[in-house]
Amino acid sequence: MFKQIVTLAERPELESQIPHLHESGWPRFFQEDPAAKRYWGELFATFAEYQFLLCDEDDTLIASGHAIPLCWDSSAAGLPTGWDTALEQGFRDYEEGKLVNALCGLSIILAPQTQGKGLSETMANMMKELATTDGFPSLILPVRPSRKSEFPDTPIQEYLQWQRDDGAPFDPWIRIHARAGAEIIAIAPRSMVIPGTVAQWEEWTNMQFPNSGLYQIPGALAPIKIDREQNTGLYEEPNVWMRYTF
Repeated sequence: MFKQIVTLAERPELESQIPHLHESGWPRFFQEDPAAKRYWGELFATFAEYQFLLCDEDDTLIASGHAIPLCWDSSAAGLPTGWDTALEQGFRDYEEGKLVNALCGLSIILAPQTQGKGLSETMANMMKELATTDGFPSLILPVRPSRKSEFPDTPIQEYLQWQRDDGAPFDPWIRIHARAGAEIIAIAPRSMVIPGTVAQWEEWTNMQFPNSGLYQIPGALAPIKIDREQNTGLYEEPNVWMRYTF
């Protein structure tokens, strides 16, 4: 079904396929995240060895994983506030020449047709391998709970308490990382923050927001807040910090 996983440093020509994969796996409004717009493209050039890719037998990209090294003091209080600031800190630490000591996983994306075939575990294990191969004592991840979008009004703290009948975490991505040895160490209530005008949010979501208030939108883990008087829309996505220790 698939070939060997490679890094972008090994196969730089595969970069051209990454945007299409991301468009199929992420909500449209993710493209408007300020941190992503500033740093995401540069991530591939600066940290190509921490971007790993999986192709099918036709050399079509079917999964990608993305990570960035950064400095971390090993405490929950010392974590970045979430996905946005982890990406920003990774670049800041690099530009300042700091000695990094943790690998931070930013995302794992699977093509829709491959989901349910065990590739999530394969990609999670590859991220662990990248961390251990380079001697990082920790791999940290602001995990995006994949089924939280079905329950946008449920507080993330409550959602994390849900379990399956076998006692495993309810959420698939939380469960995958927990089974692979990761532990939850913190909640990132404002992991990704995406502001915009009302018109922009209507364009990004193909919806209308006639009144101020909270709105549920497809793919979002929490409602967005619309303020017609201020002409603003704000999305604050909660993630879950998990840690692997080696």
